[in-house]
Amino acid sequence: MTTPVILSYIGLALMVGLAGIGSAIGVSIGGSATLGALKKNEAEFGKYMLLSALPGTQGLYGFAGFFIINTSGKILPEMTVLQGVAILAAGLILGFVGLMSAIQQGKVCADGIAGIGAGYDVFGKAMVLAVFPELYAIVAFATTFLISTGL
Repeated sequence: MTTPVILSYIGLALMVGLAGIGSAIGVSIGGSATLGALKKNEAEFGKYMLLSALPGTQGLYGFAGFFIINTSGKILPEMTVLQGVAILAAGLILGFVGLMSAIQQGKVCADGIAGIGAGYDVFGKAMVLAVFPELYAIVAFATTFLISTGL
């Protein structure tokens, strides 16, 4: 296999792997908060579940980025080193942004879950605040898309 192809597949692996790890950590943070909140207010499980699931989207962005690049037909033995580096860069961008934003989003969601469990009406506000870390994952996904169209 040529070096550009290897760089491309390393980028794709980082894209899916890091974003997926971030989502797993983020939803676990939310899930742990849900278990604590259920002890105080079991009736709000639906709200807890939505907030707990929200950090899972970064893993989906990682997979969508993988899908966009891998199915584009641009990873070929005759590709240039610059094209391989571009795909590696896309993987690093989406992977690391997905990792960090999912973890931070999980923390915001956990605080919202704790607030709801304590009896406060903060679901809508928690969802709005939880969207802020998500924005950066969306920007990273858009960057991946733009890199893939420039190959």
